Amino acid sequence: MSFQILPTESKTPFLTQCGLWLLIFLHVLRGVLTLSFFFPFISDRKKQEHIQRWSRRLLSIFNIQFRVKGAELLPKTTYLLASNHISWLDIHAINAFQPIRFVAKSEVASWPVFGWMAKQLRTVFIRRDSARHARQVVGQIANVLKTESICIFPEGTSTIGDDVLVFKPNLFESAAVANVHVYPLAIQYLSSITGKRSYSAAFIGEMGLLESMAKVVQNRHLIVELCVLPHLAITANGAIPDRKDLAQYSQEAISHLLQAH
Repeated sequence: MSFQILPTESKTPFLTQCGLWLLIFLHVLRGVLTLSFFFPFISDRKKQEHIQRWSRRLLSIFNIQFRVKGAELLPKTTYLLASNHISWLDIHAINAFQPIRFVAKSEVASWPVFGWMAKQLRTVFIRRDSARHARQVVGQIANVLKTESICIFPEGTSTIGDDVLVFKPNLFESAAVANVHVYPLAIQYLSSITGKRSYSAAFIGEMGLLESMAKVVQNRHLIVELCVLPHLAITANGAIPDRKDLAQYSQEAISHLLQAH
């Protein structure tokens, strides 16, 4: 599936694109060197500061404006973040807001450079075609949630961002096991010119990573907006939400926000 850039969103000039690719290469190289030679010797707090700065600089190189709504809803304690998934940029946008560990599809591990970086950042990889592996990962996530927050993409794939697919409930079990709240996170990419939804960042179908990056380089008029939504409250009768309740609530909360735009 392909999307046309709106007439009001003119493509980046060729020479500018060349310069941007050089900046991207140098920035990624800096990230690799930092992970290789500095991360083994610095504290977790310093690591998070480096991740946040690196992610914000990456968005800046792509000229992506960054907005966050509802940040005050997140607690000081650990939590599970359940987000819709549109682009490879999602992880960097979330890290620009607040560095966190991720659960990602196993294919990400094979991406050039970015896959290696994801491994160094202790990403939990899951095989989408294996229910048994998913059950094993639930236990791993629940253990992580004892000391660290973690983000999941329960659609299991990426979309163009108009709405969300059905949220798979398996990974929500980890929040119930760890007794932490689940906060839905709605991500959307907008045109800074029209204010309408933009599809330039969508990473879908058989699209390769470099192809997707090229689309973002060509269209330097993007806004990424993150909206944290309230967690599911315990019902009046005191019933604790199970994984299906958590998945359905998160899906509907994000869907409602996206459709309202």
